[in-house]
Amino acid sequence: MPQLFQSMTKEQEELAEALRQRLKIISDEISRRDPDPHMARLQEISQRIESLAAALPPPIPARLVHYLDRRSYDKALALLEGRGD
Repeated sequence: MPQLFQSMTKEQEELAEALRQRLKIISDEISRRDPDPHMARLQEISQRIESLAAALPPPIPARLVHYLDRRSYDKALALLEGRGD
């Protein structure tokens, strides 16, 4: 399958970085021991992801839109990094 993105735009890079930060927060065992701050961190990064996704310049690939709309953030990151289907 050909790579969807030849190189990421600045906006796509920022979105990919926010998606990576989300994965770090999710996997942070120490943070998860204190649920309220952990959930606040997740909410904050989720809002950032939504904001960055809304700011992507067109055209936005349909698969990426689909993954972001469905909050399939792992798939969206894989697609941006060229690991997607």
